[in-house]
Amino acid sequence: MAIPIIYNIRSVKARYVSSFVAILAIAGVVSVFVAVLAMANGFRRTLMISGSPQNAIILRGGATSEIESSISLEQTKIIGDTAGIQRDKDGKALISPEVVGIQCFKLRSSGTDANVQIRGVSDNALKIRSQVKISRGRFFTPGLAELVVGSNAIKSYDGMDLNGKIKFGGEEWTIVGIMEAGGSSFDSEVWCDHNILRQTYKGNENSFQSVTVQLETPETFPAFKDAISLDPRLTVSVEQEIAYYEKRSEMVFTLIKVLGFLVAFVMGIGAIFGALNTMYSAISARSTEIATLRAIGFSERSILFSFILESLFLALLGGALGCIIIIPAHGQMASTINWQTFSHLNFSFAISTEILLSGMIFAFVMGFLGGLLPAWRASRMPVAVALRGL
Repeated sequence: MAIPIIYNIRSVKARYVSSFVAILAIAGVVSVFVAVLAMANGFRRTLMISGSPQNAIILRGGATSEIESSISLEQTKIIGDTAGIQRDKDGKALISPEVVGIQCFKLRSSGTDANVQIRGVSDNALKIRSQVKISRGRFFTPGLAELVVGSNAIKSYDGMDLNGKIKFGGEEWTIVGIMEAGGSSFDSEVWCDHNILRQTYKGNENSFQSVTVQLETPETFPAFKDAISLDPRLTVSVEQEIAYYEKRSEMVFTLIKVLGFLVAFVMGIGAIFGALNTMYSAISARSTEIATLRAIGFSERSILFSFILESLFLALLGGALGCIIIIPAHGQMASTINWQTFSHLNFSFAISTEILLSGMIFAFVMGFLGGLLPAWRASRMPVAVALRGL
């Protein structure tokens, strides 16, 4: 025979102070847990949407990032002649040889220095990356020291204003446009003409660091990769752009989750002890009630289940409260260092249904662990001992 659930609800109401403390403890842990998952998810999403399945990125063989890559002008021409690349209305291959660099600017918010990724692109860049649009101003003029700044970068760094001028690399640059990149990593970048940037950093005038191409269709990629890989004149690696950015997100994604889980784990232990204390206090105060339940025929299993259910009820209330507390953080901006590029990256918290469900499962686990030992004690309490309180 099962103990009615209303019994547990009335018990929670009767001990509302200790119950409320337990709920708040669980809520705090769950909100931190969900926030960490949302942060990691937002970071990964920002890099993932930077890539397109129809684009391929080519780096020097063995290079793991654009910073350490180098592709010669001759190799770039060979890549541009490879079958499978999309062509514009004039029959020109949609290919963008690119140069990347890091430049230090001061953050508007704190005045501290932060690294910004400067990307030198060709005039095909907007055709290849369809998610990037010029929202204000215009695209840079090839051959001039002009910049197009990402929407997050323009907000984040001191001195970056439309039509304003900034200096770096011995050049004075004019900001002629602001680009919106759909929340991708390009929103945190600054773009300019690849030839001017290469001259600024005194790089080899006959080399680039990466080449991005738009393919005829995403299905063209395997044949394109084979053609590049089998060409003896090329010593390069080819990846679909979306896969490239997914791999580049893994290290920071994992780091955020590991550190966050450690914090949540430590806080979770505290919440479990809070639940233990609440349930032990409830059992101590209700020893006579427990004995009466045993005396009128309720089994040890029913009492065990009843007290675990009461702990889970408190935990799930706390879990729901924690999720509600953190939901307004969805879409809020945050920033971190992208360790693949050593540059500052802005991203937004991304709370999904799966993350909220994970938070509730975490609350469930804490509630179960916090209620198991007290419930076991209650179910094993001898009737004669418990009735001494009468």
